[in-house]
Amino acid sequence: MANVISAPQFDAELLARYDTTGPRYTSYPTAPQFSDVFDERSLRAAIASSNEEPIPSALSIYVHVPFCLSPCFYCGCNRVITRDVGKADTYLGYLRREFERVAPLFDPDREVHQLHFGGGTPNFLDLPRMRKLLGSLRRHFNMSTHAEREFGIELDPRHADAEYVRGLAEAGMNRLSLGIQDFDPRVQQAVNRVQNIERVEEIMRGARACGFRSISVDLIYGLPYQNVDTFTRTLEQVILLNPDRIAAYSYAHLPQMFKAQRQLEAAALPDAATKLALFGRTLEMLTSAGYVYIGMDHFARADNELAFAQRAGTLQRNFQGYSTHRDCDIVGLGVSSISSIGPVYSQNTRDLKTYYNMIDGGRLPVVRGMELDEDDQIRRELINMLMCHGKIDKIRFAHRHRLLFDAYFSDDLERLEMLARDGLVEIDTRKIKVTERGWLLVRHVAMCFDRYLHQSGNQARFSRVI
Repeated sequence: MANVISAPQFDAELLARYDTTGPRYTSYPTAPQFSDVFDERSLRAAIASSNEEPIPSALSIYVHVPFCLSPCFYCGCNRVITRDVGKADTYLGYLRREFERVAPLFDPDREVHQLHFGGGTPNFLDLPRMRKLLGSLRRHFNMSTHAEREFGIELDPRHADAEYVRGLAEAGMNRLSLGIQDFDPRVQQAVNRVQNIERVEEIMRGARACGFRSISVDLIYGLPYQNVDTFTRTLEQVILLNPDRIAAYSYAHLPQMFKAQRQLEAAALPDAATKLALFGRTLEMLTSAGYVYIGMDHFARADNELAFAQRAGTLQRNFQGYSTHRDCDIVGLGVSSISSIGPVYSQNTRDLKTYYNMIDGGRLPVVRGMELDEDDQIRRELINMLMCHGKIDKIRFAHRHRLLFDAYFSDDLERLEMLARDGLVEIDTRKIKVTERGWLLVRHVAMCFDRYLHQSGNQARFSRVI
């Protein structure tokens, strides 16, 4: 089912009116629904069941590297600030022990099509440590060598260069994600992340020279001292760099949750109108430069796999954002990582000491998770289709799940009617379609079908929609 939305429509008044909080739907149900009743036995049972499928899914591995050399004051990630690289050696030793316990649970012919290193700062690990880690993964998992594999890593450009990415390529990596956030010096000083464009250019040239298939960059709007003029200059520089993908994230200021954010000067944060204008300029400039708005905060060049997948109707969302691999079970390894195995989610402990203690005790470091019931699985598919393609064929969906669509989703459709009156969606007997006017607010459309959100009535735990 191809997405026919050509371009989203930016309506500042409408967006401001709908700029409430809501889930990002990298999963459904969302992480607040995970329970500590779920444990290692539940995960083992889910993996065993997945092995028994007629055609078991390929695997997508996520490895969390929590260490950073210095704090970025906007950050809300699970990270450990240290300059002691010896801490990485301790962690890598425990990671290898987790590999040894998790890998044998999967049938050996289940190939790893995707690999992603996130953090923290994955390039806290130097090349010898990274090679050793990749070698350990290859010993324990069936890692694909196919050219179409997606083996990626998030890099802090301050601690990488062309030699580093060349070493990654030689070790089998083929995708990079570079954290830029903003090139403006005053903004960089305010968030404690000072870096120059020359280093980013060097890394990108080096990556392309040694055959990296995709380079993406991250931006953040809503940071201290940002305004439309300064962020326009950053966008101009990014467009000249010509990355394959761009993620432009909205900064969520939650100092009560994230201690590092208390270092930011709250008075210097852009007000709501300015932040909305920053997003509007981002949308305008990137689409004019040939990038396709994929959804949420993601843009891709028209010839990129994400854009192809969206046009073909095969795009999906998972814990790493938008993905082209809809057939993979996700195996999360390391502290705080999340797995998605069939109808089950599981999450490792977020605490490094607890992670070590659980592995020392002979356990998998799982502390919470969730087994989806039939309704969860039906709604997960529907919400994923909305978030990725903005369209539901009600008749086909009902036939696939053996239900009467309008009766099953009667309360949800009643909520959706309110959005239809504002022109965000079109509803008829055959389909639900997100309009160009509603595409920037697709989270609101998906929220209409979120059973847990409307049971609790509590959206405060989530980020703002814009």
